[in-house]
Amino acid sequence: MKAKGKVWSMFMLLLITVVVTAGCGNKASNEGQNGNTAGGTETSTPTTKNDKDIVIAINSNFITLDPHNASDTHSISAARTMYEGLMGFDENMNVVPVLAASHSISEDGLVYTFTLQENVKFQDGTDFNAEAVKVNIARIQDEKNNLRLRKSFAKVAKVETPDAKTVVITLSEPYNAFLNKVAMAPIISPKALEENGTDISKNPVGTGPFKFKEWVQGDRLVVVKNPDYWQAGLPKVDSVTFRPVPENGSRIAMLKTGEADFIYPMPTEQVSEVEGLEGITVDTIDSTIVRYVTLNTMKKPFDDVKVRQAINYAINKEAYIKVVKSGLGAKLDSTMSSKTQYYSPQTGYDYDIEKAKQLLAEAGYPDGFETEIWGENESETMKGMQFIQQQLALVGIKVDVKSMEGGTLSDQINSAKTPEEAKIQMWYVSWSPSSGDADGATRGLFSSEMFPPAGSNTAYYKNENVDKWIAEANKSVDPEAAKSIYGNIQKTIWEDAPWAFMGVDQIISGKRSYLEGVKVFPDGSINVLNAEVK
Repeated sequence: MKAKGKVWSMFMLLLITVVVTAGCGNKASNEGQNGNTAGGTETSTPTTKNDKDIVIAINSNFITLDPHNASDTHSISAARTMYEGLMGFDENMNVVPVLAASHSISEDGLVYTFTLQENVKFQDGTDFNAEAVKVNIARIQDEKNNLRLRKSFAKVAKVETPDAKTVVITLSEPYNAFLNKVAMAPIISPKALEENGTDISKNPVGTGPFKFKEWVQGDRLVVVKNPDYWQAGLPKVDSVTFRPVPENGSRIAMLKTGEADFIYPMPTEQVSEVEGLEGITVDTIDSTIVRYVTLNTMKKPFDDVKVRQAINYAINKEAYIKVVKSGLGAKLDSTMSSKTQYYSPQTGYDYDIEKAKQLLAEAGYPDGFETEIWGENESETMKGMQFIQQQLALVGIKVDVKSMEGGTLSDQINSAKTPEEAKIQMWYVSWSPSSGDADGATRGLFSSEMFPPAGSNTAYYKNENVDKWIAEANKSVDPEAAKSIYGNIQKTIWEDAPWAFMGVDQIISGKRSYLEGVKVFPDGSINVLNAEVK
């Protein structure tokens, strides 16, 4: 550490404040819910379950049930209970066939031919066939719909259906991430689309293992078993109820009492509290989820790269992992996780408070400045924002923490039609490429074509080289060439610092021991296809 002794002492005091405050809050919440005291003397019940209806408690609301317009991981998880695509992902984020029985790609990377599964029906009884696929791609591509998946299908030149079980997609130019994007595009019943139009989010109809029952925003989403599901023997549970529970202690309490059968994320600071309790299992895997703070590069003072770099030096990332993530994570050392395709590690931005002050002075802010940080209102996000607030205070940056419910926050960000209208300054958030590819970790976040509402470049970052390289990487059919280009992209963005690069999550979930088959994938999506109550 290069901090002076006095500053370091002050820093340690602040860390203790964060830990004690956060810990007491969660403890009080647990005791209020359970009537138990901390210390490991309580027992957890029940250890068996008599029905096949499971409850999953998550940390925030769903944003949409339109599978072509979902960008948050929870909404993607919900859509995948009811919908399927031609391709999908296994638990290691490998692309695997689902509604496509097989596929082939031409040598020039332009023509993708899919042979479809036969005898598959949508939940409204209509047939799944090649024409249904064509209708869905047309919907995604239609500019009037302004769907988030549209950019992923911009290179589709034509879709042909030579027969009911064959789809031929021709691209205008090679796109090496296209198969991953196909896996991100669930197929909606054409009949449901015709009947419901823009209200399809309220009336989901797919081919998936579960059918839509009800969605009460902020309270629950309920899906029930699809008795006509095409994969034999699945699903093995009768219903899944997702409940958004932002407060960490409440999710833990629900797991302990059996009110929830599965919770995600498991609050990191309480893992040790429940490990070893009868009837509870804690699962941990490495993830593709990165935590960062976007810095609006088109607003003062964040339009100065020295200010953005100063913020990176001013935040102790190792302490962040220890305090906010309870040691369950790693320092983010690039724009993406080491679990993401074409990851290239970077160096620099080690904690150096004097360097941060020097850069702020050079940028004309020797006494710091005032700003605000946005984030969702769930417990761990609040804790992370408070940590950042206290860290930046040490270099004179006064940060006002503003927490919001997820839907409200999304509206605030996406209501700005131009960068000039954007009110966002700093946003503490996470991102995972649910498509599993480097493009999914790059283009939507750093391409100048992806300013909100078109994408998630909430830093309003624009670098002509990066834009050019993203296009070149997408056209490459040579994996080594693509890897080299993505290396240049990561190095340039790292130096430009449109983010405060924070950490990479470990995915931690908790479940009752009678529940099997519910998996959290490395991107943070929850898969319930094989859920089973033993």
